Amino acid sequence: MVWIAEQIRALSLIVVTVLTTMAAAPGSAPTAATTCAPFGRVPVAGGRYIVQQNEWNSNERQCIRVSGTRWTITVADFHTATDGPPATYPSIYTGCHWGTCTASRGLPIRIRNLTSARSSWSTTLVPTGAYDVAYDLWTNTTRATEGQPDGSEIMIWLSSRGAAQPAGSRVAAVRMAGAMWQVWTTRMSGWNHVAYRRARGTASVRTLNIAAFVKDSVRRGSTKAGWYLIGAEAGFEIWNGGDGLGTRSFSFSAS
Repeated sequence: MVWIAEQIRALSLIVVTVLTTMAAAPGSAPTAATTCAPFGRVPVAGGRYIVQQNEWNSNERQCIRVSGTRWTITVADFHTATDGPPATYPSIYTGCHWGTCTASRGLPIRIRNLTSARSSWSTTLVPTGAYDVAYDLWTNTTRATEGQPDGSEIMIWLSSRGAAQPAGSRVAAVRMAGAMWQVWTTRMSGWNHVAYRRARGTASVRTLNIAAFVKDSVRRGSTKAGWYLIGAEAGFEIWNGGDGLGTRSFSFSAS
């Protein structure tokens, strides 16, 4: 997620895991949970993923309801200027986020050893507000970090609404994973940032070739082959509104 340096200080003050789901019996529906804590987290799918509030840049009320990998923002009405960082990035992730890791064994993985990374993601969008629908991939120069990753941030914008746009400047257009993408790059305070914005937005993808974006970022010099992919997140950077946005299903695998 873009504009996240301030999150480090926030996380040092608020470390909250408000609700966790109990493992459901075989054949039964996942147990539902709701959290309104700014940094509330809910492990799902046996700990393979974590759904997080990640409200790092606002004091407004936000709540999410989680049932397995399906989750919905039930309370949100942000009013943040779109020429700056978003208010929040509620998301689902695998790997590690600021030192909190899932049970998945796929990440971290050294970039040069990444042979395959694919993800399927289906979302529910709303016709109001300003937000993006984006993957956020983090790389680090070492296998682990308790704070801000120091390698690169690779964002994949599937869609957006309102005046939201990636950080930095548009530098190219490429065809990957069956679509055209605008490429935006910049240097943040301690890491490289590259964003791929889909020319024609979509609300869902199936077996999206995540590795193709990572490898393209290496070719552009934003990511180094010796760094580690430590986390893969998927969610909504929200500037305005947000209520009703959600994920229907999500999966990620890397080898």
